[in-house]
Parts: sequence; structure tokens; C-alpha cells
Amino acid sequence: MKKEGILIVDDESRIRTIFARILEGEGYEVNTAENAERAIAQVDTIRPAIILMDQNMPRMNGIDAMKQIHERYPDIVVIIITAHGEISLAVNAVKDGAYDYIEKPVDNDKLVLLTNRAIEHFRVTHELKSLKRRIEDKDYLNRIVAESSRMKQVIEQVKSVRDTSATVLIQGESGTGKELVANAIHYYSEKQGKPMISVNCGAIPITLIESELFGYTRGAFTDAKESKQGKFVQADKSSLFLDEIAELPMDAQVKLLRVLEERKVFPLGGHRAIPIDVRIIAATNKNLEEKVQKGEFRLDLFYRLNVFSIIIPSLRERKEDISVLTEIFLNQYNEHFGLQVNNISKEAMDLIREYSWPGNIRDLQNAIQSAMIIAKKGSLTSEHLPLRLRGYDQDIGSEVSIGEGLEKNIKKVSTKAEKEIILDALKECRFNRTKTAELLKISRKTLFNKMKQYSIDL
Repeated sequence: MKKEGILIVDDESRIRTIFARILEGEGYEVNTAENAERAIAQVDTIRPAIILMDQNMPRMNGIDAMKQIHERYPDIVVIIITAHGEISLAVNAVKDGAYDYIEKPVDNDKLVLLTNRAIEHFRVTHELKSLKRRIEDKDYLNRIVAESSRMKQVIEQVKSVRDTSATVLIQGESGTGKELVANAIHYYSEKQGKPMISVNCGAIPITLIESELFGYTRGAFTDAKESKQGKFVQADKSSLFLDEIAELPMDAQVKLLRVLEERKVFPLGGHRAIPIDVRIIAATNKNLEEKVQKGEFRLDLFYRLNVFSIIIPSLRERKEDISVLTEIFLNQYNEHFGLQVNNISKEAMDLIREYSWPGNIRDLQNAIQSAMIIAKKGSLTSEHLPLRLRGYDQDIGSEVSIGEGLEKNIKKVSTKAEKEIILDALKECRFNRTKTAELLKISRKTLFNKMKQYSIDL
């Protein structure tokens, strides 16, 4: 079995040398640091399982260093090295998260025994976490509804690629379930021991994308008071899900390509590359080949990402799955909201099946949720469904009063329809006003004014 890495931190070079020689003799991979600051910087690169940390060091003591390290890497096991007169400090260190402590002068046999015990603790902890994740996440594949032949094909593709380290590009319209497929790939792969790290490339401001992905060192720019890990380093030995990859600016595309080619990350302001072992799963709702032709996406990056392609069909292309999904959402929201909606009428189900669902599964989910909140119990009928499913003309009869004249009646009906359209768009965009304005092809200001006009208060 491969021995885990150990970091020895002590301001006395003699101690570092003796400890390193003893533990290397036991087969461990050992690194050393002469002070706490150096140790904190090294942790990001070497990711040790165990740190043997001297309590009494200049500038920053071992306990304060341990606390900083545990903020980012709570699983690292820390053993405090203490002088005889500092036992009370070491005991407090254990209360603050240290695994144990060892006194100077150190007995060699005791050092080896304590280190082996700490390593076993580290392994057991990781095995339990891995088992817990497997139990919690083993149903990702089962959560993908696949009654239709198109989705059965997607399932087979996931099974084919999950046991490899191949980069995967998932394509599909918004709301089709790309992240669910990404999770299924990750949690059935050899990388499942650590959680998948997700990044929405379209949600990060352009000025922050590089620091978010690649990290930065202390002093790299004005506000960089401390070093920060990027998503790539966080995803080391795991998978990195790059959602909305088409939104990545050209400058960031160049750096991403370099990372994919060299498997190293260069943090902003850093002078040393950090090696990484990361599986990339990218997703987009855009046609990347068209963006390449328009000069908006790098061809070489497209080839790097498009190693194994999975195309998820829209909901209108997999109508066989709609009934099953509807039943799932019915049970889900009955439990979540304490409702008692027992069934869906045939008329309502027909409307649900025949609707085009431009927002796909997320759109269907929002519509069922909204309808159930209105129905509360009993049968969910067509009257409970959003107006867009029934057709905006079906409620005209109840709104029209012939005696009020043509112009007034048209205004009344169009006003009701406009309000319903805005509400539906808000639900589809998860009440993100910027995306709602884009979907409706109006400005944010116009959307705010309309919401105020119709007393839509979120």
C-alpha cells in the first residue's frame, strides 16, 4: 500500500532532519518546512495526510498555523510537537483539532507508533467519508429518467465513459439535466472519493474568472491579503464541472487550454506551477461549433473538451419521459410542502404532455410545483396549470364584458396575458431578473416597471 505524505514543521533544522530520516525509513514520503508560513504555503502543493507541527515557532505558532490549515483542509491530521513545559498548550491544541501531541526530546519508537496510528486514523476517516458519499450518491444514475430511447442512449454513454479519465462535453438546452448527468459520471468513477467541484462560467464576473479558476497568491493584486486556491486545485484528485463553458472569455480560454495540456495550474502572482490530477466535465447550452466559426470560442480548446460528447435531448424530444417526471415531482412536492394532491386529471396530463416545454425539465418542475400549491389537495386539474399550458385565449370568456366595448376588453385580456407571461418567465429563470429580461427580450428596467405595474413582488 502506498504510504501517505508527511510534512514536518520545525524551526530547528536538526529536528527536521532526524524526524525525516526516521519516517522515510518507515517508507513515508516526507517534506519539511522551517516555519508556519512556509508550511501553510506548502500544504496547497503537497497535500500531506499528516503534519508534525512544532508548537513554539517565531512569528506564528503551531496551533495558529493548524487552525489556518484546517480551515481549508479539515481532514489533514496534525500532531503537535511540544517541549515538556508546554503540555497544557498541547492539550488545548488537541481540543482545537489536533490529533495528538508528542514531547521533546522525542522517543523514536513513540514517534513511529504515533505516526502510524495517525495515518490509520486518516485512512479510516477517508474510507468512511467515501462510503457515506457512495451511499448518498449511488442513485445519481437511477435519478435520470429514461423511458425514451434517446435517454436510454444517454445512460449507456454515461456507463461507457464513467470508468475512464476522458474529458466529457455535455451538450443540451437549459434545464435538460446536464449537471445530473455530470454527477452520474463523477460518482460512478474512480474520482468519486472526493466531491465534484462545480463552476458556472457564466455566473462569474469576467474580472474574477481567472482568480476563481486558477487561484492567486498573497499580494498578487491590491485586495489579495491572503493566498486563495482556485477551483482546479480544489478539484485535485476529483472532477471539475465547468458549466456554461461557452461563456468563458477568450483570455481565460487560453489559460484553460494550457492547464488541460500541461496538467498544471499557475496561480495569479505565483512563480511555481501546481501539478493537478483533475477530470474535466464541461457543459454548454450553446452550439460550440458555431461559436468557433464566429471566432468566439477557440478551436483547439473545443477539440480538447470534445473528447467524449453526450447530447441530452430536450423534453419535447423525449415525451415518453414526461409522465414519469410529472409523477416524481408530484410525490416530491407533496412531501416537501405537506400537500395532498393525489392525482392529475386526464385533461391536465394531456396538456402537460403536449406542451413544448421551452425550459425543459426545470420548466416542467416549476409548473407542477406552482399548480400543486394552487390545488393543495385532491386532483390537479387543467384549471390549476399555468395559463400558458392552457392557451392564453381560454380565459378570455371570463374576462370579457361586451358592454365595455372592444378596446377596453382587448386591453383587459392582453394585460392578464402579459402578467402571466412575465410570471412564467420568472419561474423558468428561477426568479433571476437579468435572465428573465433576456428571455423576454426586454430591458431590466422594463421588466422592473412591468413587475411594479402588476404588483409582482418577489
